[in-house]
Amino acid sequence: MGRQGYSAAERLERLPISGYHRIIFIIIALAFFFDSMDLAMMTFLLGSIKTEFGLSTAQAGLLASSSFFGMVVGASLSGMLADRFGRKPVFQWSIVLWGLASYLCSTAQTVDTLTLFRILLGIGMGMEFPIAQSMLSELIPAKRRGRYIALMDGFWPLGFVAAGVLSYFLLPVIGWRDIFLVLAIPAVFVLAIRFFIPESPRWLEQAGRHEAADKVLLGIEQKVRDSLGRADLPEPIALPRIESAPGTFFSAFQQLWSAQYRQRTMMIWSVWFFALLGFYGLTSWLSALLQQSGFAVTQSVYYTVIISLGGIPGFLMAAWLVERWGRKPVCVVTLLGGGVMAFLYGQSAVFGGNVGLLITSGLLMQFFLFGMWAVLYTYTPELYPTSARATGSGFASAIGRVGSLLGPLVTGLVFPITGQGGVFALGALCFAVAALVVWLFGMETKGKTLEELTQA
Repeated sequence: MGRQGYSAAERLERLPISGYHRIIFIIIALAFFFDSMDLAMMTFLLGSIKTEFGLSTAQAGLLASSSFFGMVVGASLSGMLADRFGRKPVFQWSIVLWGLASYLCSTAQTVDTLTLFRILLGIGMGMEFPIAQSMLSELIPAKRRGRYIALMDGFWPLGFVAAGVLSYFLLPVIGWRDIFLVLAIPAVFVLAIRFFIPESPRWLEQAGRHEAADKVLLGIEQKVRDSLGRADLPEPIALPRIESAPGTFFSAFQQLWSAQYRQRTMMIWSVWFFALLGFYGLTSWLSALLQQSGFAVTQSVYYTVIISLGGIPGFLMAAWLVERWGRKPVCVVTLLGGGVMAFLYGQSAVFGGNVGLLITSGLLMQFFLFGMWAVLYTYTPELYPTSARATGSGFASAIGRVGSLLGPLVTGLVFPITGQGGVFALGALCFAVAALVVWLFGMETKGKTLEELTQA
């Protein structure tokens, strides 16, 4: 317990949103952006890699899935590590790992070594995603938490679009290996994180490190005062007190399956699995499917980038609606909307026909699906207590990555049998199942502090 007996949550929740909060947000969001670029780049490079190595569609699907295999491992481990040893060190090392792995991808001379390096890249990215959402959810007050986490996720489609733009201009000039080399450069970003991102005071407090928590909180409070240009801060308001103590490495995982959190865990795992199975089964193949239909490499990349632009207004709309409608209804609407548009995209995917219909349905599909991402990243960490938040987020992400792993592989197997219409119909069905799960079993978390949700 800190100054005058106030908890970390009570001191954090009373803080007005300031420039300091925005700096933390930008640093975490930029790390998210660079990770997104690395992961999305396979969407734009897969066709060229497939051609160079003479891969079948099934082999290309396996390569596209390799990063997701690594993400399953990374997300599973990082949550437990962060709940046991802290958010900040795990966040830092995840960025170093994906930067190194991206460099190694640029050196790959065979598809086997490239697959191995993409697995390592996936481990680093899988570690970073759940830690980023946990850190931000614990540092931003409840009244703005949903909006900021949803906006953080918005850097995902921005990274996707940036990857497309980068590949569009550079792929014809330097080839896919040098593009991976370029993507390794942002790993130096970890130096900024070391100086500007604090450890979560909520985590320090529940770990029993009260003096360290108080020191971090004093620093945060002073930076908020400096940012606002005033000496006084609002008085803390009493919140539910959550008694906890440092646990073992596996105690956080056990907590996910306690009577209080079991239904939440089963619900969110199901949603992540089906949503990501559908999403990556479609988006990992957007560019390659266009090439399969007769478009040139640069033309297919161009259309994929145009379609991805729909994700930008999608996440902005979701960031606004999660604080107006709530997490649950926005999640259902974005999943159903994405499913309907994915189905229509598949039916319009006789690409030599109506390109206008293809682009329109594709834009709307990405509008809803990137809105879905924004809600998922907002919703998931709110379902768990500080002692298990990163583990809960990490394992939900890991289960989702199993869906991500299967998605491109299933697409590579199904496409020769059903064609593009069947692939996108399957994706639409996955989104419908995820929406039904949220509707039946999800809880609303809008406007509540993390401590209030812990006792819900």
